[in-house]
Amino acid sequence: MITHIISEAVKTLNNHGIVAIPTETVYGLAGNIYSEKAINSIFEAKKRPFFNPLIVHISSIDKLDEIAINIPDIAYTLANTFWPGPLTLVLDKHKNIPFLVTGGKNTVAVRVPNHTTTLALLNQLNFPLAAPSANIFGQLSPTCAAHIMDSFKPNTPLILDGGVCENGIESTIVGFENGQPVIYRFGAISLEDIENVIGKINKIIQKNRKLIAPGMLKKHYAPLTKLLVTNNICNKINEFKGLKVGLLLFDNKKVYDIPYQEILTTKGNLAEAASNLYACLHRLDSLGLDIIIAEKLPNKGLGVTINDRLTRGTKK
Repeated sequence: MITHIISEAVKTLNNHGIVAIPTETVYGLAGNIYSEKAINSIFEAKKRPFFNPLIVHISSIDKLDEIAINIPDIAYTLANTFWPGPLTLVLDKHKNIPFLVTGGKNTVAVRVPNHTTTLALLNQLNFPLAAPSANIFGQLSPTCAAHIMDSFKPNTPLILDGGVCENGIESTIVGFENGQPVIYRFGAISLEDIENVIGKINKIIQKNRKLIAPGMLKKHYAPLTKLLVTNNICNKINEFKGLKVGLLLFDNKKVYDIPYQEILTTKGNLAEAASNLYACLHRLDSLGLDIIIAEKLPNKGLGVTINDRLTRGTKK
């Protein structure tokens, strides 16, 4: 069921249910962080492993000390700069935060989403929301209500429709080790933008380590169709001649004789490309293709984030 009425979502969440909610990044599958029933329902609906932590969503920075302790000054600097927005901070958890939410860890991931509908929802609740992406675990993230329906049918949760997600890609995740910032996941805020606020970040840890934060698995954000990423589209087209091939292209500067193509941006704009990424992949994934060939983007700014998602989508 899809609704635009916030009170319907409030009722479901107050009754230990789960609701797909809009954010500026992707839609999240949300539940009361203090309800064991709701959090279990999230994991079960997504088929998500319980060791993988969830992100806690709060209505404002004023709620942060209810979620986390030992908060470094640099975390407040980042929060004051980027919240509401697509930045998740990994901090020492408050004793009241259930280990079910944190994947058994003593840290908690938290952010303030930048979406008027979800902020209004949070302000009508007396608890924060845990909200991983509203999809089956490991698959493409949803950026509109239709993506959620396709992912969960026939057992679709209540969807609070807030339109198409503006940023269209997950939040950037920053943690702290010995007081120093660490990037755990590239996201909708570029590394350059973060460094412009707090200076050089010397540590980036995304893979091959115990899961400290969401989005650190090698395989994630993947279409059901086989995906390849390349710097040479022509060579890959020739390699798979005779198959039903789809192309995911950065821009429209080059023309290929392939009927199934998606263009991420017509302006060479990386923010536009990030916003369109999952929608383009969802459309290609629905065509019954043998393979999707994706063009690697310029490895700068949000291009780093997009390349990260495409690379993870190719893993077996």
